[in-house]
Amino acid sequence: MKISRRHFLTAAGAAALSAGLPARMWALGTIEAGNIRIDTLSDGHLTLPGSFIFAPAPQDELAELLKSHGFDAIPEQITPPCNVTLLRDGTNTVLFDVGSGAGFQDTVGELPDALDEIGVAPEDVTHVVFTHGHPDHLWGVLDDFDEPTFHGAEHMMGRVEFDYWSDPETLNRIDPNRASFASGAKRRLDTLGGDAFTLFDGETEILPGVLAVPSFGHSPGHYAFALATPAGQVMVTGDAIGNDHMAFERPEWHSGSDQDLEAGAATRLKLLDRITADDMTLIGYHITHPGIGKAEKTGENRYRFMPLQG
Repeated sequence: MKISRRHFLTAAGAAALSAGLPARMWALGTIEAGNIRIDTLSDGHLTLPGSFIFAPAPQDELAELLKSHGFDAIPEQITPPCNVTLLRDGTNTVLFDVGSGAGFQDTVGELPDALDEIGVAPEDVTHVVFTHGHPDHLWGVLDDFDEPTFHGAEHMMGRVEFDYWSDPETLNRIDPNRASFASGAKRRLDTLGGDAFTLFDGETEILPGVLAVPSFGHSPGHYAFALATPAGQVMVTGDAIGNDHMAFERPEWHSGSDQDLEAGAATRLKLLDRITADDMTLIGYHITHPGIGKAEKTGENRYRFMPLQG
């Protein structure tokens, strides 16, 4: 398996750099094995209060963990990256999630530019597969004109997840802080129409070499995906494994990003055990660019993330 890491700098970014402004860059990690190519592309980054992730964790122990990563306290603000996975196997061109599009946060919505940078047009995408329906994974499914961004693609989502976000009662039942998640998801799913989606259940191969793995908790019907390559499996974890430190070193701790705290923690433990037991490479949506690496077991329910180098 050949793994590489590169960065693209747009012409606009180069102009910004010459003007003394921050350059606009997309991180790209690439895995190549046989006829399989897997890229991670940046949709930008979220801007969140640190408490969104860390508030439910045991605070005394959390302070020690954060200190080991150079933080004196819970950061006031965190900026997790958004890494979209693209799989090409010579027949299919598959996107796992589609980023935020416009209207969520100003720091996201860059996936169309990132795809353009590697020469992939929206019409080239044959399948769009969703880990779940949160804004930074789903909302980019429509363009600025409320038309399907990937109009020629088959859209695929777990049935539990699709039913949850399609249900008008979800808006009344969800945490009020996530009400916009529910209304935004329903509008986009309704605009596309149920006939536009292929739904799946359980652990099942949804495309050749793409195994859907239930990983409920972060959202009610969240899925991870195990991708088969000639050199081993690659697990696209979505948000089931959410960051570089707490999610690996203390996977049993509750994360505020999960809709179901208990289920989210149980899923992290199960998924990390599977990834390490099968020596998988993993791709995390919010893990530091390019989001690719290995999980190394360091003790009972303790892991360390080993990022892609090079």
